[in-house]
This record gives sequence, structure tokens and C-alpha cells, in this order.
Amino acid sequence: MPRKPAYADQASEELREIVRHAGALLDATADEADERIQKARQRLEERLEAAKGKYADIEGLLDETVATADRMVREKPYHVVGGSFLLGLFLGWFMSRK
Repeated sequence: MPRKPAYADQASEELREIVRHAGALLDATADEADERIQKARQRLEERLEAAKGKYADIEGLLDETVATADRMVREKPYHVVGGSFLLGLFLGWFMSRK
């Protein structure tokens, strides 16, 4: 499988860092007795679990998409070059309009 681009790795690492910080915040407020803090902790825990699930789904979809694109480029390189050429022509025409 091809390697993900560097920006994908950076975004992935930033998301992991946010999750780590949110977990640390949950741990730091574990012994707080205030009802508002407990409700906020509970909502944060729920959203953190949901974000972890969505992240896993997105990462799997990204890996799948990269593999599909790589396979297409290897199987039909002239189709990809032609499509890129047409896209470039279209974007050039569209951007040159006033």
C-alpha cells in the first residue's frame, strides 16, 4: 500500500494530540464534585468517544481511497494523464473568465 502524504500524517498526529489533551483534561477533573463539571466531563467523554469512532472511520476511508487511486494510476496511467489535462483546461478556462 502506498504511503500517505506528509500532510495526512501531520493532521493525524494533531488529532491524536487533541484526543490526548482531552483525555488528560478528563483525568484532571475526575475528583471534582461540582455538578456542572461532572456534566461537562460526561459530555466531553461522550464526544471524545464519538470522535475516536469517526476518526477510525475516516482513517480507514482515506487508506481505501489512496489505495484505489494508486491502483487506478498504475492500471490506466493514460486515462489519469488525460483526465488531469482536461481538468487543467477546464480550470484554466474557468479562472480566465471575467
